Amino acid sequence: MGLGLGISVDWASLVPYYARVASAFKARVEADGGTVESMSCLKADLKVLTGELAPDLLLNDYDGAAAAYSLRLLDKSYSGSAVRVRRASDNAEQDIAFSNNELDTATLETFASGTDAFVTTWYDQSGNGNDAAQGTASSQPKIVSSGSTILENGKAAVEFDGSGDELILGSSLGDVESTTFLTMKSFNTAESIPYARGQYYTITMNPSVNSFEFRDFVNNAFQSADATALSQFVSSLYRGANSASLQIAIDGTIQSDTGDNGRVSFGSGSIGSGSGIWHWNGRVQEIIEYNSNESTNRTGIETNINDYYSIYP
Repeated sequence: MGLGLGISVDWASLVPYYARVASAFKARVEADGGTVESMSCLKADLKVLTGELAPDLLLNDYDGAAAAYSLRLLDKSYSGSAVRVRRASDNAEQDIAFSNNELDTATLETFASGTDAFVTTWYDQSGNGNDAAQGTASSQPKIVSSGSTILENGKAAVEFDGSGDELILGSSLGDVESTTFLTMKSFNTAESIPYARGQYYTITMNPSVNSFEFRDFVNNAFQSADATALSQFVSSLYRGANSASLQIAIDGTIQSDTGDNGRVSFGSGSIGSGSGIWHWNGRVQEIIEYNSNESTNRTGIETNINDYYSIYP
């Protein structure tokens, strides 16, 4: 290196992969009697191609989501952060992005610096900019406890305390036909709401029969669905607009399908409670909302979710 140091460097390994591929491609073209007019254009094309050839993520296979909140990357074209967090020690805030398609927990824990950290904004990956945010410190859910990322089944999770935590969506998703996929776990058997949109999705735990009731607060109509008490689970809920069905699936299996109907609206939706009441006591890892009937895609979406979170066989 010219510095009198006995250091051997493999310079080829420091050249970006796409640049090495471009050089090899150029050599092959010239060996066949052709020419490459511009190496810079070739390198730029290879950058695009390597991005396009990257594995598809959930929203690439099942697009059109109205809102999407997750601690994993859902769309390979999404370049934003997963969450914005506040650390308890000095109330400083920082955006936390993704690393290898998962929440960058190393950066998160470095920022937390041994203290607790709370979510101030959960960014919407759907492309609609409907971020869920909370400006009041006492109402922000926790994501780091004493310097360690909160985990559920080995994956990062946002933890709601059951008394006041709530992230408010920037705008209402409207009173329309909808299909919602939730990955979550409850800590108690009290009535609470992990997610509210154009109608309540209320979950009531009945410990005597291990049953969750998903309530559509339209004439107090509800459907009961079996689930293991206080376990992590994936649920999908379909509600038709006007007079249409309310369908519930848990861990990939339809539990109930009814003709309950009616409509109800309120302002912006929220994660962690419904209109500031019945606060969720538990963890949430992912919420994906479609303003459409996704019955034909339900199994595929649930399989994608379960492949990542490993919740049910």
